[in-house]
Amino acid sequence: MFVGAFVLAGQFPGQGHAEALHRAVRAVEAAERAGLDSAWLAEHHFVPYGTCPSAATLAAFLLGRTERLRIGTAVSVLPTAHPVALGEQAAMLHLASGGRFTLGVGRGGPWVDLEVFGGGLAAYEEGFPESLDLLLRWLREPRVGAEGRHYRFREVAVVPRADEALESGLPPAPPVVVACTSPSSVRLAAARGLPMLLGMHCGDAEKAEMVALWRREAAAAGHPHEAVARAPHVSAGVVQVADSREEAVEVLAKAMPGWFRLGLGAHVTVDGRQRQMRDPVAYTDLLCSLHPVGPPGLCAERLDATAERTGIRHFALLVEGSGDLAATEANVHRLGQEVLPLLAGGESGSHTGTRFGRSGS
Repeated sequence: MFVGAFVLAGQFPGQGHAEALHRAVRAVEAAERAGLDSAWLAEHHFVPYGTCPSAATLAAFLLGRTERLRIGTAVSVLPTAHPVALGEQAAMLHLASGGRFTLGVGRGGPWVDLEVFGGGLAAYEEGFPESLDLLLRWLREPRVGAEGRHYRFREVAVVPRADEALESGLPPAPPVVVACTSPSSVRLAAARGLPMLLGMHCGDAEKAEMVALWRREAAAAGHPHEAVARAPHVSAGVVQVADSREEAVEVLAKAMPGWFRLGLGAHVTVDGRQRQMRDPVAYTDLLCSLHPVGPPGLCAERLDATAERTGIRHFALLVEGSGDLAATEANVHRLGQEVLPLLAGGESGSHTGTRFGRSGS
């Protein structure tokens, strides 16, 4: 089993942007010390829900601050980025880090970001498949040109080429994972043989259904049986380790609703469409009920149960739900030192499964 920290650099009420980013950096450094397998970085624009506007940039910084930890984006939002520019960054990080970078990509939402960055609503509603395919070509081919609806340019050389990592015994490209929130996005990822990142709002039953759909669609697309069976899907969740279930829930119940109210409430749609925000208290309660929140034994049981029910062996767990730096570092420490040894198969990374970076993209 592979357990990682999920870091949003959330701005909790009363905090500044620098404080949120500092806590994010410290959380990732703590994850390496605690023996976690990975850290996953979220990306948001113009909202305090997350103060990191470029997950790839923060990943580059943290790859330089760590030695062992895998760093992934969860996710880089393709409709607000040029796929070639993102591909160049991913290839560079893959080579410079010795293969420790994972590129997570997603469609994002119909937010004002699309207006600011010029992609427009079309980039969100129907441009994602074209962007994803261009990105994958950039990571796999020596020269790339485009004749699509959204991207048209003459053939150019790919520099740097990710496949030069083969000379060092690394995979020929950074692993790519796709955030999936609907059957259509599951089918899109499966057709390309790309593993999924499944959101923290989903329960085990829903995640199991999405994995089953992905496997059917990937097999129908002709992907090898072993690759289909061992695809390293990622389950996002929340973790809060405490001496009791009540204590852990209390920590999150005090901090997360205010963060959700401030952060999620700041989203602005690009076309004025009405949107309904989740009730912050109810959403916090839901997350506490779905994920490893409680004493170490309970947390380990929850992770083992999710792995058993869904077949997913990779976890990205939100560690900063308290909003406090010291509490976040303590939470990460307890996750690594008290929960991981209780998991089926022992500590993080020792369970049978496909590790990112060894299966390619």
